Amino acid sequence: MYSSIKDLDNGPVYIRENGKLHLVSGTGNFSKETQNISKKPLRLFQKGFSVTLGLDDGDRSAGSERKDHFIFVYTKEGNLRYTAKKLFDISLAFIAEHVQHIDSLIGFPEQVAKKLFFAVEERQKFVDPNVATKALCLFNEAYGELMLKSLCLRNGYLLLSEKLQEIKSFQGLSCLDLSCCKLGDDHDFLDHLTSDNLTSLLHLSLQDNCLSDRGLRKLTAPVRVMKRGLNNLKVLNLSCNPRISEAGVGYICCFKKLNSLDITGTAAKMCKSLMTLLQSQLGLLAAEVALEEFSHEKCKTEGWAEQVVLQWNNIVSESANSKQIPEARRIAQCFYGTDKTLKSKLEQFPLELVQKERASQNKMQFRKAPLQTLRTTVQEKEKNIKTKTKLMKP
Repeated sequence: MYSSIKDLDNGPVYIRENGKLHLVSGTGNFSKETQNISKKPLRLFQKGFSVTLGLDDGDRSAGSERKDHFIFVYTKEGNLRYTAKKLFDISLAFIAEHVQHIDSLIGFPEQVAKKLFFAVEERQKFVDPNVATKALCLFNEAYGELMLKSLCLRNGYLLLSEKLQEIKSFQGLSCLDLSCCKLGDDHDFLDHLTSDNLTSLLHLSLQDNCLSDRGLRKLTAPVRVMKRGLNNLKVLNLSCNPRISEAGVGYICCFKKLNSLDITGTAAKMCKSLMTLLQSQLGLLAAEVALEEFSHEKCKTEGWAEQVVLQWNNIVSESANSKQIPEARRIAQCFYGTDKTLKSKLEQFPLELVQKERASQNKMQFRKAPLQTLRTTVQEKEKNIKTKTKLMKP
């Protein structure tokens, strides 16, 4: 029986190597085409064919995304190979998916944290209202200015109102542009400006924000009373706030590190008393030409979260434009000449600011005087005092 099995002709035996079939043993009766099969490699699948391994992850909530850790690829040579994702990538994806459960990132390497931030951003976590504030606070607490070192919210009053809590989470800002945000004297963000989270702020623009002397008194109170808040401020733009008077400018004198000030378009007049106040308290002199510090190109959104802010802005703009006016009301507004959609209202504010800037041709900008100039002015004052005292003597 053994001999009969041994004598049994099972045909030729082939093996696959580097995508080609090679004859190992057996002769068999087959045609020349079969003999030349090693010259033409056989393919089970087409080039570029790939298949992923479906793993059983146990209990899985309905609608959740499957995370496969292995990828099978049919290579161009004809081999079916698999590659496994790196353990670092698998762990990073898992942490990003559950970022709201992290307690702290303090002491975490910056290189890894940056990759984690972009992984969280890719999963739209910073747009989710249930996760965004918690996740942003987590990163801002550990990395501060790396998240955002400068933030431009020019004409972004809708963004500021919709994402107020998220924007408040940014710490370590050195430049902040709030031009045309219509804050007024009682906005919640004014309280945030005086908090310890923005002590690093160096450049602040509050241009065209309907501020008055009361708002400036509120803004400077922590510095005047407790010596905390905006102590390090160097550049301040208060232009186009017509309710700020010379008395309100007096509150700014607590910013001892201030190098540049713009009060164009306010109720303050370029008089001797104002110039004496700014020179004696802050060492500021009137600038003869427009200062570059107050150009809007100086402050741009920069940092890890700049794309997050841009995404917020796009979402707010789309939601504002999607609020359509009923057809009957729109026709009536068009007939009576009051057809102003929300988009047109948003566009008119920058035009109003340009008109205000053109109306106030006389720039009232001040900058820190050189030390030599200050010495000469002090010497002149001393001479004037001495001459007055001599004249008063009998």
